[in-house]
Amino acid sequence: MGTKAQVERKLLCLFILAILLCSLALGSVTVHSSEPEVRIPENNPVKLSCAYSGFSSPRVEWKFDQGDTTRLVCYNNKITASYEDRVTFLPTGITFKSVTREDTGTYTCMVSEEGGNSYGEVKVKLIVLVPPSKPTVNIPSSATIGNRAVLTCSEQDGSPPSEYTWFKDGIVMPTNPKSTRAFSNSSYVLNPTTGELVFDPLSASDTGEYSCEARNGYGTPMTSNAVRMEAVERNVGVIVAAVLVTLILLAILVFGIWFAYSRGHFDSKYLTSSKKVIYSQPSARSEVSMPPLGRGGPPGAGVRRFLAHVYVFWGLSAKEDY
Repeated sequence: MGTKAQVERKLLCLFILAILLCSLALGSVTVHSSEPEVRIPENNPVKLSCAYSGFSSPRVEWKFDQGDTTRLVCYNNKITASYEDRVTFLPTGITFKSVTREDTGTYTCMVSEEGGNSYGEVKVKLIVLVPPSKPTVNIPSSATIGNRAVLTCSEQDGSPPSEYTWFKDGIVMPTNPKSTRAFSNSSYVLNPTTGELVFDPLSASDTGEYSCEARNGYGTPMTSNAVRMEAVERNVGVIVAAVLVTLILLAILVFGIWFAYSRGHFDSKYLTSSKKVIYSQPSARSEVSMPPLGRGGPPGAGVRRFLAHVYVFWGLSAKEDY
């Protein structure tokens, strides 16, 4: 009897447990997508799926995120004004009539119970495929050996963003130059994501023709034009010549100042003299007689003689009031 009663109690407990599990399952909500990542070529239609269960009166909303940008696509089961011309809403998801590269981003399907506390969401990543365009490069025609040289490669159309491969004289450049004998003498850093190639320092063996290739897994990879870069030595001769010219000009300036001072042109007594010079119009040019230019006399006499001739030229007479 005791054994039979124990068995019955166990069966009753299992039955009650099963009822509790069924009630919990019936009360739970789920939101999921059959395709959490969608890749589609540009200008094609696409559907982003969102399935849900456990809601008696579901309220569905969709939002779009791309970097710092967030926009509402669907609100309370209705497409918003900015998307209504090209997006349609269904209980199972949203459908774009035609997608562009600007539509690439993350879409979140948010489902809540109307007037209740139940909530669930699922994210769907949309990648609009656009092949890369021909990349542009910025390569110096020459760079000094021992200095830092930066080469850049970029293109703006590819979606997803392109990755870049560099070539020197038609040979693929590895990310680590020491891994290949052909580039073991080079010291560079290559970033496939940004397309930047930095030599630091530049060596003589880095002279050559450089080009880059952009690829993003869709369409045909595109290659830039090849540009030659020359690694040149420092022009020590030009630097020395520039220094010598500077020293010569400085010496000439110093000599000129000394010469002018020795001739009395900087005589402080003359500069601070209380003599007044009165200018008047002469009665006739022939009556004006001025001392000839020449050397000798007190300090500053040469300057006064020069000024006297200037006055005669302009028809003025000079009188010194002592």
